[in-house]
Amino acid sequence: MTQVKFTKMQGAGNDFILMEYGEYKKIEDKFPEIAVKLCDRHFGIGADGIFVPVENPKTYSDLEWLFYQADGSTAQMCGNGMRCFARFCFDKKIVNKRKFTVHTGAGKIVPEVLEDLRVKVNMGKPILEPEKIPFKGSKNLNYPLWDGVKKFTVNAVSMGNPHCVIFVKDDEDNHALAKKYGDAIEHDNLFPEKTNVEFVKVISREEIDVAVWERGCGITLACGTGACASVVAAILNGLCDNKVKVNLPGGSLTIEWAGNSQNTDFDVLMTGEAQYVYTGIIEI
Repeated sequence: MTQVKFTKMQGAGNDFILMEYGEYKKIEDKFPEIAVKLCDRHFGIGADGIFVPVENPKTYSDLEWLFYQADGSTAQMCGNGMRCFARFCFDKKIVNKRKFTVHTGAGKIVPEVLEDLRVKVNMGKPILEPEKIPFKGSKNLNYPLWDGVKKFTVNAVSMGNPHCVIFVKDDEDNHALAKKYGDAIEHDNLFPEKTNVEFVKVISREEIDVAVWERGCGITLACGTGACASVVAAILNGLCDNKVKVNLPGGSLTIEWAGNSQNTDFDVLMTGEAQYVYTGIIEI
């Protein structure tokens, strides 16, 4: 049996396992299978994913991250996870500055640990070209999707990972819709790499409520990239202003984007908490 030290953290209800690279090396040959076991909420630690910081000069970034989802797959980006990753690396003195660069599957991301220990993350520019999302529709906004039971009008946005944003009516329950239709939409043929799904209710021009179905995870309490994609889609549809409070089941995030339908060449900024749950040792 191998003993591995880990830290569990959460951001807006998304929970993650973080371990230093030396601990990861002890069990590297057992990944990705071990990721499934560690993330299991009954027989493991329980988490939405696992992050490991790596120093890799070839990336021309301060750090690279390894990211395994709960189903053992890898993913390009996770906004709530990035906040936890940034605070973990800063507190552990893996980096010696509050603002640094991280190489991810979605490119270079820039988190900043604020004085109040919230974390602001420059999530980069949204990807809106259908072929780059990837999305098989002829346009990325207000495209019809039929899942065999219900017709939806969808908005496809990538924040380094694909998102399908659906705006619901005031009298519809976006959380019930996510549970009922999230899986079918995740696997719809319009999304060749599958997709995350957000059902969004607009409360005002400065506030939205988002129900999340995450690719590879199902219903989760939050999704940082999903919050960003939802705000981008809301702004492009003329539904929200450029700074929006996003309410998720696990907490709230502040998303800022200066773009509009005429000019989308702006980075998305996400600010929220990253909190410790506990540290421990597990035998594997």
